Amino acid sequence: MAVAQEMIATHPRRTSNAELTRCIEACFECAQACTACADACLAEEKVAELVRCIRLNLDCADVCDTTGRVLSRLTEADAGLQRSLLEVCAEACRVCAEECERHAQMGMEHCRICAEACRHCEEACRSLIGSLAA
Repeated sequence: MAVAQEMIATHPRRTSNAELTRCIEACFECAQACTACADACLAEEKVAELVRCIRLNLDCADVCDTTGRVLSRLTEADAGLQRSLLEVCAEACRVCAEECERHAQMGMEHCRICAEACRHCEEACRSLIGSLAA
C-alpha cells in the first residue's frame, strides 16, 4: 500500500477517493522527475540550449509539490481552491512535457522520463478535477 493511500485511510476524515490518492502520488513523482531532469539538463554539454527546459522543470516541480501537499490536507478542504490548483498543475505539466518531449527526440533520455511523468500527472490532475464537488 502506498504511503498516500495509507495516510488517507487512517485520517479521521478519510475518503475512499482512489483518484485523489493517484493524483497526490503523481504530483510527488512528477516533482521528483522534474527536479532530477533539471539537474541532468545542467550537466549536459549544451546547457545553454536547455535553459527553457530547466526553467519549466523547476516551475513544474514547485507546482506539483505544492499541489500534492495541498491535496494531502483533508481537513476543511476547499474544492474551488483545489480545482484551481489542479488546473494550474495540469497546465504546468502539459507545458513541461511538451518541452521535454522536444529534447527527448534528440536522445535525452532524462527528458523522455520526465515528459512521461508530466503527462501522467497532467492526466491525474484532470481526472481529479472532474470528480471534485462543485
